[in-house]
Amino acid sequence: MKRAHTSRTRDRFGGGDGANRRSGGPRRSGGYGNRPTGRAVQGEFAPPKTITPPLPAVESFADLDMPARLLATLGREGVTAPFPIQAATLPNSLAGRDVLGRGRTGSGKTLAFGLAVLARTAGQRAEPRQPLALVLVPTRELAQQVTDALTPYARSVSLRLATVVGGMSIGRQASALRGGAEVVVATPGRLKDLIDRGDCRLDGVGITVLDEADQMADMGFMPQVTALLDQVRPGGQRMLFSATLDRNVDRLVRTYLHDPVVHSVDPSAGAVTTMEHHVLHVHDADKHRTTTEIAARDGRVIMFLDTKHAVDRLTTHLLSSGVRAAALHGGKSQPQRTRTLAQFKSGDVTVLVATNVAARGIHVDNLDLVVNVDPPSDHKDYLHRGGRTARAGESGSVVTLVTPAQRRGMSRLMTSAGITPQIAQVRSGEAELSRITGAQAPSGVPVVITAPRAERPRGGSASPRGRRGRRPAGQGRPAGEAARPRAQRRTGFGSAA
Repeated sequence: MKRAHTSRTRDRFGGGDGANRRSGGPRRSGGYGNRPTGRAVQGEFAPPKTITPPLPAVESFADLDMPARLLATLGREGVTAPFPIQAATLPNSLAGRDVLGRGRTGSGKTLAFGLAVLARTAGQRAEPRQPLALVLVPTRELAQQVTDALTPYARSVSLRLATVVGGMSIGRQASALRGGAEVVVATPGRLKDLIDRGDCRLDGVGITVLDEADQMADMGFMPQVTALLDQVRPGGQRMLFSATLDRNVDRLVRTYLHDPVVHSVDPSAGAVTTMEHHVLHVHDADKHRTTTEIAARDGRVIMFLDTKHAVDRLTTHLLSSGVRAAALHGGKSQPQRTRTLAQFKSGDVTVLVATNVAARGIHVDNLDLVVNVDPPSDHKDYLHRGGRTARAGESGSVVTLVTPAQRRGMSRLMTSAGITPQIAQVRSGEAELSRITGAQAPSGVPVVITAPRAERPRGGSASPRGRRGRRPAGQGRPAGEAARPRAQRRTGFGSAA
């Protein structure tokens, strides 16, 4: 992998390779300046001009041409009024127009495309192996979130959903497709595998959605995505939604969207504006303790690091310090990742330590703090990490810990993101750190997080049998049992402060 530079000082939790991507595509590393080979040219995206005037936005879901059962389900789910991106795009997508939509995370994009897909597919029945609508997403977590969000609405109009992702039983996914599924939510790699096996055909797909297309480009999925789009029914409806749009997706828009209705809730550079942004300058030697005290706060927090190895080391350390933490990264099996997210959402786990695999596709109610233990690689990663908080009108804070060697790079990143953060010099144990983050001293009493019983997956995907005896780092083992690396740099995790 080509790196623009490698001078960034490793912090206590850094080091090692990036999180594995099991759903296909190359690995992506996360440090400042790290860029995967083949990433397309960056830059502001110039949307195409709409030739046919779009239909006007609506003020109420009742103003939309949707089945009565969908409208009734919206009421039962407590969705009373459309978000701006839904109000603007749904009249047009329900009419069959191609749509290019941009809105910050938590702005309602899933229902913006999902309601149109379900309303326009209602009343049809898919033949075995031949879905009628396809939603492509970059990660397993986002696929499951889309499936969870759409399931009650799909049931109301008797449509069958199938979730097709890597890391799960391909045999059970094939069985779901053979049984007939009107709507398939898929990651590109696994869908390609099922097509190659003869378990799925796309020539009956009349509606195609690309969710978070820019991340698919960043992860190297574009060849797979375009190959799949070439197989869907010619002349069908295409919708592309994302929190950020740049030149990475220009080819997709120019090639596959016809006279699209373009709607942008927020400019890409300032997509995360409903929250507080803090850059905390810390000393290398104090970053370890500062991170631990933030994790010990009252309330939940997501902590992002560059690599799966760093995530596992921090998780083990937090558990041994008395913090109820769990790890989430591409090295975990899908059942492990699903259980960890369930524990975090229920409050059994208060700190989710994660790589960028958690930067999109994860929604947790009342999550008011995101911490970048390792600063993100670019402004898009920052926007998506930060988008895990302050969702759907809620408030929240994004805190980034920055060592002296990282200050210049972080300043450039925030400029690119269009954000002016609050900057403070902090040390562990100080009142200012507690005021900003709620940091406090951990109990020091080791804790063990017991993995719950596995639930049967939804949406046509299934858990693999798995390897016996394998456990997520820090789960089901005495705290501190995980071995440390043989050699540690002076600033490596576990070295003297």
